Amino acid sequence: MHPRRKARIGVLGALYAEYQTHENPEKILRDVFSRDLFNHENKKFIRSLFLETLKHLETCDTLIENHLENWEFNRIALLDKLILRMAITEMLFIPDVPPKAAISEAIEIAKEFSTEESSGFVNGILDAVYKQPDFEKIK
Repeated sequence: MHPRRKARIGVLGALYAEYQTHENPEKILRDVFSRDLFNHENKKFIRSLFLETLKHLETCDTLIENHLENWEFNRIALLDKLILRMAITEMLFIPDVPPKAAISEAIEIAKEFSTEESSGFVNGILDAVYKQPDFEKIK
């Protein structure tokens, strides 16, 4: 597994833990780092993506809601919602990651950790966010 994919999966676990427990983010990060071996660069990436995702929850959720068709935000599966939030944060607020790479990674993570339909759903929402006319201005 590519180290960045492993890092993103670590972030997904951290986001899930935060959603379930509302623990201090630093404690959650310590737990993530104690469960698996990550190099220094990936630890920095995990910390950045996790904290930025928490910081930009409202922006991410608004973007997700704006692109839902015939679906309600509160009906989105938790893992799909977390994957979407993480990918949107990566697309908008992590400058060294190309948006298409963030989309591709989110799709692959959805295939591995969520339902059979999730990868298509995640792809559709992220593609719509990326293609919206003011995408670059959201940052």
